Amino acid sequence: MSRIGKKPVPIPAGVEVKVGADAVQIKGPKGTLSTPVHPAVTYVMEGNEMLVSRVDESRVACAQHGLRRTLLANCVEGVTKGFQKTLEVIGVGYKVAVQGKSVVLTVGFSHPVEYPLPQGIDAAIEGNKLHLTGIDKQLLGEVAAQIRRVRPPEPYKGKGIKYIEEHIRRKAGKSGSKK
Repeated sequence: MSRIGKKPVPIPAGVEVKVGADAVQIKGPKGTLSTPVHPAVTYVMEGNEMLVSRVDESRVACAQHGLRRTLLANCVEGVTKGFQKTLEVIGVGYKVAVQGKSVVLTVGFSHPVEYPLPQGIDAAIEGNKLHLTGIDKQLLGEVAAQIRRVRPPEPYKGKGIKYIEEHIRRKAGKSGSKK
């Protein structure tokens, strides 16, 4: 039995959950999200909690049980609190700026790199930190990963774009002289 799948998903006040044939719609104060439904799991509303249960004990049902519960919980958390990822730009002359709905990165190339933000993702700058916020956890993670891919951190000086909680393993580099 899935330990995560057995946990009920608490539905706070102000959040509306509608189970359809192909998706579960979650509507809250920050917006609306949907997550796909798998035929191997069922959704049951009990009071202010949503229970996700398996139809049978097949391998597919066991695999989907915890996944679908977590996807539902992420949607509920997204429409109530939202999610945030913070990226840090490190390097001499490296800058980040927000212009309208796009992020402009000056990270050592001959031209600034412009990354257009998708619908539902907002960006804010605080010094050399880029704060990305949104209600869709998957989309937010993908946007943060694509921005990081523009200039990943390198191990010698640590220059590049990294997550704020990420630790860069440093290398020693060349030795001073050979004898």
